[in-house]
Amino acid sequence: MAIYRIKGMHCASCATIIEKELGKAAGVNAVSVNFGTEKAKIEFDPAVTDAHKLSERIEPLGYSLGNLSHADHHGEENLRVLKSRTLTSLPLAGAAIVIMTLEFLFEISVPMAIPAVLAAYMLFVVGRPYLMGIHRFARYGKANMDTLIGIGTSAAFFYSLTVMILGSSLGTYFDVTIIVIAFITLGNYLEARSKQKTGDAIEKLLNLQAKTALVRRDGRETEVPITEVTHGDLIIIKPGAKIPVDGEIIEGASYIDESMITGEPMPVSKKVGDTVAAGTLNTSGSFVFKATKVGSETMLSSIIRMVEEAQGSKAPIQALADKISSVFVPVVLGLAVLAFTTWFMAGFPSLGLISFVAVLVIACPCALGLATPTAIIVGVGKGAGVGILVKDAATLEKLYKVDTVIVDKTGTLTIGKPTVSFATSDETLSLAASVDTNSEHPIAIAIVNEAKHRGLEIKKVSEYKRIPGVGGEALLDGERIFVGHKGGDYVEVEKGGAEIGKIKVSDAIRPASKLAVEELKRMGIKVVMITGDSKDVAEKVSKELGIEEYFARVMPFDKYEKVKELQERGLKVAMVGDGINDAPALAQADVGIAMATGTDVAIESAGITLLHGDISKLVKAIHLSRITMRGIKQNLFWAFFYNIVGIPLAAGAFYPLFGWLLNPAFAGLAMAFSSVSVVGNSLRLKTKKI
Repeated sequence: MAIYRIKGMHCASCATIIEKELGKAAGVNAVSVNFGTEKAKIEFDPAVTDAHKLSERIEPLGYSLGNLSHADHHGEENLRVLKSRTLTSLPLAGAAIVIMTLEFLFEISVPMAIPAVLAAYMLFVVGRPYLMGIHRFARYGKANMDTLIGIGTSAAFFYSLTVMILGSSLGTYFDVTIIVIAFITLGNYLEARSKQKTGDAIEKLLNLQAKTALVRRDGRETEVPITEVTHGDLIIIKPGAKIPVDGEIIEGASYIDESMITGEPMPVSKKVGDTVAAGTLNTSGSFVFKATKVGSETMLSSIIRMVEEAQGSKAPIQALADKISSVFVPVVLGLAVLAFTTWFMAGFPSLGLISFVAVLVIACPCALGLATPTAIIVGVGKGAGVGILVKDAATLEKLYKVDTVIVDKTGTLTIGKPTVSFATSDETLSLAASVDTNSEHPIAIAIVNEAKHRGLEIKKVSEYKRIPGVGGEALLDGERIFVGHKGGDYVEVEKGGAEIGKIKVSDAIRPASKLAVEELKRMGIKVVMITGDSKDVAEKVSKELGIEEYFARVMPFDKYEKVKELQERGLKVAMVGDGINDAPALAQADVGIAMATGTDVAIESAGITLLHGDISKLVKAIHLSRITMRGIKQNLFWAFFYNIVGIPLAAGAFYPLFGWLLNPAFAGLAMAFSSVSVVGNSLRLKTKKI
């Protein structure tokens, strides 16, 4: 599956035309064109066709395939062209309005040749893209928004020109041609500028990439472009420098600001053996690391790729808008002809012309086409900014519908490693640590770490003996010290056969877990805990967190069955796991959510990945899905409402009853700002707190 930038696309109908045309090409298996991102995903057989041949196929229709690496330049160039046309057309529209004002309010006659010349320049110079739309319609039978605007403004111009040449007393509509093209050009410019803002999350991610790296080669320090860094290169990082590629620290230590990738504000301590990720920022220390992933392999590149693909994907809710857009232009042409014919037959040819032009001008599939993709682009980008990576638009829509979340206890609700929560005394802890320093058991390691943390003395022992399933013992100053379980939840410490104290070791609950569970419940979401731990431990943790339902003693391969069990109850289930051991359960769930600690988990392993976070990011992800879907529904409502009301009004359907008739100039203004309002509503999502 290859992704290409589409050049020349102006409306949602364009996307349908391109999809159909490329879909007919030999060797093409699947095509998906997104009007919001102006990109096409094409799956084809390289033995049969290539990008050049596919581009040639759509070039007669006014489109072409472009390389993604030049996408930003294309966007800027398109914006410059639209800005130039807007700056040319607005003064002409102002002149037309002045002429109208002089004639209607002050009854000052202006030579008809002046508006005629202005209209001719506007139609044949500024409005050339719309005339090309008529040409392509006549030659290839493919109509889009340009075709509708071109036919409408041309009809008004040539009708007026005929009236002027014949010297008829009938009214002219040169002002309609001028003002409609000016307003629509202005609307296109504002829309393009707004669309560019919706995708600034990608630009921010791209800006995180370092341009050069300080590499140690043959004992010398050399600054090289990032593209020349290879696997195994030793890279020197100084205070305040960006990390250029992914790697492992081999010298020195520092604190790394990973907030730009994970969303976590506190710098992370890094030492020899720890990994670092491209795009993150070194704070104070200096270190050397060995490059392990370069170019497109780095985590930052993977995130950029994932965000781009998600922003270009289509949500199921978009299907209806796509179906309407595919038949929109032919239907509108038919309605415009019907309106003209009806008024003409009724003896009102001038009303017929006004209605014909107004219907063609006001009808707008663009608002429908932009309703979903612009909101998805903003939503996915906003998520990426706080370490929530969404795989595709469909996942975001599914998360919006989720009513049950299955959460793995260890590492998600809890820290994921044993810690000391109680010790009778420092002496008890010191003696236990002196014995356990010889053991590699997780509980022993937790006791040793806690003793070190408290600054306690860890003495040297002799004759250490491990007691399988219990603990261990050793000699210290001639006395036997025993550390281990003798039933119950506590580790007992004995000196010379007499108990001197107890230590409680447990997997501590994450500080944010309780608040997150409470918030999920407030959102109407059922929380189910799943764990391989004993029923007693599961019950204790669930009670502490306020979770009503849990599954204990569940092996990784049984989690899949538990997900199915809940789905069979009619629940929409999201599964939160580590993305590796829980792969079958994540795949079975309606939405699979992987908890990643930064660079150690493949971010493509689930529908949604929460980077370096705790369960509180799950709450944010659900909030994100809800505000995004709410934005999409608002956009679709206004897009449908606008067309459902606007087209009959333009056709003169309300004229016999209320005397309402829409001037084509105002129809052009309404059409121009319908798209801008939809994009503006999507941009509003940026200000929402998640």
